[in-house]
Amino acid sequence: MSTARQAQATSRALSRTIKQDRGNRVGRSLASKKSRSAWLFAGPALLVIAVVTVFPVLYSVVLSFAKVSINYDGFQIDGFTVGNYGALTQSSDWYHALAFTSLYTVITVVVELVLGMLSALVLERLGATRGWMLALLLIPWSLVTIVSAQLWKYIYDSTYGIATWGISLFTGSDPVILGEPVSSGAALMVADIWKTTPFVAIILLAGLVMIPEEQYEAAELDGAGAWKSFWRVVMPQLMPTFTIAVLFRVLQAFGVFDLPFVLTQGGPGTSTQTLAIMGYKVLFQDINIGPGAAIATSTAVIVGLGCLIFLRAFRNQARGERE
Repeated sequence: MSTARQAQATSRALSRTIKQDRGNRVGRSLASKKSRSAWLFAGPALLVIAVVTVFPVLYSVVLSFAKVSINYDGFQIDGFTVGNYGALTQSSDWYHALAFTSLYTVITVVVELVLGMLSALVLERLGATRGWMLALLLIPWSLVTIVSAQLWKYIYDSTYGIATWGISLFTGSDPVILGEPVSSGAALMVADIWKTTPFVAIILLAGLVMIPEEQYEAAELDGAGAWKSFWRVVMPQLMPTFTIAVLFRVLQAFGVFDLPFVLTQGGPGTSTQTLAIMGYKVLFQDINIGPGAAIATSTAVIVGLGCLIFLRAFRNQARGERE
């Protein structure tokens, strides 16, 4: 009797094992089928992305190492060299453009983050008028950069510009704002901050409204004032959104082209020449394809490394706060 029961139990266990194995095989088959379907649907989009994004980047990298000659049929690659990058490291113009672009990025991003945070804090406390204020804030951001740059060019004009008139009231002389190295650089930064601060404010506002009200109330019960609540409640929870805003702005500011192209053309001299402006001049005005591609590639590498360092620092800070 006992032997018969053991045989039945063994048979039931074997049957469950077979069913489970069959179920696993069916599950793996369905998962594989779903994976193939996903690749089938995503394939065309990935192919388009590869053609319009990845290929130009790779081609630019190849050209940065190429000896390129120009002829009536276009251009041809005569070989490969690292001389294009060697010429960059010996160019004082490249070092100046790198320094100006870095300074421009640091100042504009820091000021925009401070002003954007203040604007977001004010917007968060607004009631029914928040929508109207957001619409007003979006006006500078919605303008095409070429249009806003031309608008600022009128404002800075040395003959009829309102900025020139306002400064002359205090100094007694008409300044040539876009004709001096320091003032033209400051003018570029003001125009950039005016246009992009609303973008930063809206990103930070999206993070602020996600913070639960209970945490403000708990901090208030603990006796924390507004300043302490900002640093102990708001900033730690806003840090992921803050990081996104910084990355977006660093990427945009380091590659700025249209604003200085319209306002100063990189001048006076090369005082406001960014890396993007320098790359454009070398590539399309001087028709030096290899060095121009080297400038573009080195700019992408520098800004990519900067973003990676910032992300690593942010991740280490977040990990330290969790521990």
